[in-house]
Amino acid sequence: MAELKTQPNEQSVTDFLNAVTDAQKHQDCATILELMQEVTGEQPRMWGGSIVGFGSYHYKYASGREGDWFLTGFSPRKQNLTLYIMAGFDAYDDLLQRLGKHKLGKSCLYIKRLADVDPAILKDLVRQSVAHTRKTYA
Repeated sequence: MAELKTQPNEQSVTDFLNAVTDAQKHQDCATILELMQEVTGEQPRMWGGSIVGFGSYHYKYASGREGDWFLTGFSPRKQNLTLYIMAGFDAYDDLLQRLGKHKLGKSCLYIKRLADVDPAILKDLVRQSVAHTRKTYA
């Protein structure tokens, strides 16, 4: 079975985030870093070359595939800030309706800038997702 390319590593989170040249995106990353660190109680760690992840959990699927993944994380992509909400979004319709301007992928929340969303709702979404993931994979 192929091993996941995205693995935790010793790359510097600070160096990675300092390389973000857009001033607003850089500031948004600092705010998200603080929010996720507060919610998880975990130190940030690079996963692959472009994801800042917090904590980890071990999963095992019925197929036998298993691995480790971060509880939550983010990446300053070219088009959007991508926040990884590992619990998915099925249980969060109410929060998403109140969040503000965003787009969704399977476990990805895409926002252009933090000013587009309600920070309290975002924090609650991350908190609930982390709690769900910890409970599910405990």
